[in-house]
Amino acid sequence: MNAMVIGADTLGGIPQLLSEHGISIFRHISGRNASHQRKLPTLPKDIDMLILFTDFVGHNVMRHFRLLAHEHNIPMLACRRSSCALMQSLNQCGITNKACQNCIKQQKL
Repeated sequence: MNAMVIGADTLGGIPQLLSEHGISIFRHISGRNASHQRKLPTLPKDIDMLILFTDFVGHNVMRHFRLLAHEHNIPMLACRRSSCALMQSLNQCGITNKACQNCIKQQKL
């Protein structure tokens, strides 16, 4: 499955986490670089999923990509840029059901 990631300057361990679930990053658009945030007229045709990191993009950028995903019937995840937040979103979408081992909430249980 190919994903387009919107937001975050760097992804850290996110690509590895996604690859463990069969998701590869097809394209990454940074959250702060203005030239990266220019509105695309359409999504690339090889995209199977859109991931928005909400803490690194503006509302207009989020709205634009959310509408594109809806127009192309592409599933969209919106979460904060952390491994645990991404895992929770993947769980809610039914892509995975593994708990994040480093999550503080899981350690308290």
